[in-house]
Amino acid sequence: MDKAKWADRGHLLRIGPAQGQWTRCVGASRLGSVEFHGQELSIWIQMRGSAWVEAKEGRFYLRAGDWIAFARDSAPLVQADAQGVCIGIAVSDEALKAMTRFGSFDLHVGLGQVPAAQARSIARAWYRAARHTEATAGATGYQARVRSLLLALEAMQGDDRSRIPQCPGASLARKRQVFERMQRARLFMEGNCDRIIRVSELAERTQFSMWYFSKVFHRLYGESPQAACANLRLRHAANLLSTTPMTIGEVAIASGFDNNCSFARSFRAHFGMTASDYRNSIAHSEQPTAQMCAPSRANHIAASRERVRYARETVAAHSGHKVS
Repeated sequence: MDKAKWADRGHLLRIGPAQGQWTRCVGASRLGSVEFHGQELSIWIQMRGSAWVEAKEGRFYLRAGDWIAFARDSAPLVQADAQGVCIGIAVSDEALKAMTRFGSFDLHVGLGQVPAAQARSIARAWYRAARHTEATAGATGYQARVRSLLLALEAMQGDDRSRIPQCPGASLARKRQVFERMQRARLFMEGNCDRIIRVSELAERTQFSMWYFSKVFHRLYGESPQAACANLRLRHAANLLSTTPMTIGEVAIASGFDNNCSFARSFRAHFGMTASDYRNSIAHSEQPTAQMCAPSRANHIAASRERVRYARETVAAHSGHKVS
């Protein structure tokens, strides 16, 4: 395996198809960007600061401790902020098949968080795999390092994977297949928090009927797709209120609401306070949240400006037609 490919200080790194490697280690820092076009499962972990990610499933904003995993055809573009450090691992089908020889093993698409200590452990395993340059893919040392890294990634996704037994299917393979499709639909919802997503759109992406999709979604995630979409949009709105100087009207549009009244009603019902009161409570909070503590002040300001730019682009895109 080659050394880790790294994009730093505004550099754009384009990653193409693999050439027989089990895994590939990549990373981005300090406004560096990675454009990934390999046909492999890719997993990205934000170690410090924050990063923007654009992919087939939508657009995401990662903070320190977040991880995101994309399917083979997602083609993610990852850009770290001024103080950000994001590491990525591309995992080939050969590596996944090899891991099953040692027992049950699974990595899946999704979005979640990892504790700081566990993230550091994964980073150490990532570094050991990345620096192993002399041995071929069949060498024992190489395989041991890759196995250590993949097992650490599997443990990171353990909470999500506990839902697999709840999936319908006569065999474990079928349950995993259903779970993977549902996770992709959930990730698509996470990446499109600026608009309402219809159940028919999600069902089409999973190749399930609307009835079957809704039933399985509720079983796995404890809420209907409509409720999940609404909650994600409101969380997105709360995040914009707490991290950007956007007006409440702009936040409403950037979160998929067609007018301020519907946004105000939904926000108050969900958070128990108005959007203005929420913003004021964050501003006057004596103890910042863990998410806001991660970047430095300068880095937070830069990230805030980027979020305003993107959100206002969304507002401009939505202006002139009603969000449905």
